[in-house]
Amino acid sequence: MTETETTRYTADVVALTPDCSVLLIERDWPPFEGAWALPGGHRDLGESSREAAARELAEETGVHVATDDLREIGTWDQPGRDPRGRYSTDAYLAVVPAGTRIVAGDDARTARWWPLDALPERLAFDHADILRAATTS
Repeated sequence: MTETETTRYTADVVALTPDCSVLLIERDWPPFEGAWALPGGHRDLGESSREAAARELAEETGVHVATDDLREIGTWDQPGRDPRGRYSTDAYLAVVPAGTRIVAGDDARTARWWPLDALPERLAFDHADILRAATTS
């Protein structure tokens, strides 16, 4: 008998400003509680990953972007990327004006703009890989 694996689908956003800052949230729950991460989260039933990305960005940071303004970076679905089980995330890039106001909400302990050359030492999950892909493409 073949065992099947349940995959959960998420979406993450790399929100960048023209002056090279990235928006990160401090996670308020496990896994990686207290660690910095890209805004993102689970897709709702019937929701596209692009819609989920825009919704999660707004819920976690107060930053609103149109789904058409999200540029796809790629999909990260390596086994083990999330200690809770199998997760596949679609990552998107959003360029927003410098000084965009942020308000931590929903699942974020806090939200903050970080200069790309002075990021936290460690990001949650594989978000450092996603950020690297977004800023080198």
